[in-house]
Amino acid sequence: MSEHDHGDRGHHPEPLAPVEARVAAIETVLTAKGMFDPGTLDSIVENFEHNLGPLNGAKVVARAWVDDEYRDRLLTDATAAIAELGFGGPEGDHMVVVANTPDVHNLVVCTLCSCYPWPTLGLPPAWYKEPAYRSRAVREPRALLAEMGTDLSDDVEIRVWDSSAEVRYLVLPERPAGTDGLSQDELVGIVTRDAMIGVARL
Repeated sequence: MSEHDHGDRGHHPEPLAPVEARVAAIETVLTAKGMFDPGTLDSIVENFEHNLGPLNGAKVVARAWVDDEYRDRLLTDATAAIAELGFGGPEGDHMVVVANTPDVHNLVVCTLCSCYPWPTLGLPPAWYKEPAYRSRAVREPRALLAEMGTDLSDDVEIRVWDSSAEVRYLVLPERPAGTDGLSQDELVGIVTRDAMIGVARL
C-alpha cells in the first residue's frame, strides 16, 4: 500500500454517508449554475492538507528537537505544549505525543473512522481513512509499513496508537543525523506529515 496507490483493491467502495451525499448534491447543483469551482476547492484542500496543517506539526517537532525542556513538556502534556505554539482547538483538544527511538517506532491509526489531529496535521490523507490501512495497521503493521516504503528491522518494536474522539496522537520522529547545524526554522522544512503519523522515518 502506498500513498499513490489508492485503488479499491477489488472491493466495492463504501456508500456515501447521508451528509456526504447532500454535500455532493449541493456541489453538483452549484457547479452546474456556475457558482462553484471544484478546482478552487480542491486547491484549497490540497494546500491545507499538505502545507498549512502539517507545517504546524513540523514546528512542534522542530521545537522539541532543539529545546529539551519543551520536549519534556510535550511528552508529558502534549495539549498544553502544543498550545504554547498557538495550535489547538477542535480535533486537537486532547493530544498525546509519542517519541520514536532507535528501538521503538510509533504508528498512528484510527481503527473506527478517521480521527486525526487537524490543528497540527491538517486534513487526513485519503489513505489514512481507507479500511485497508485501518485494519492492517493493527493486524500487520510491519508489512504495511514496508509496503509504504518504511522497512524496519525485526528488532525494532512497533507500537500502534489508536486515535479516537477522546485522544489524538502525533509521532515525534527522531532527529535525522547530520542536522546539528540547522536552525529551528530549517528543521521545520525536513519534517514530513507521514513521519508525524509514523508511516515514514526521516
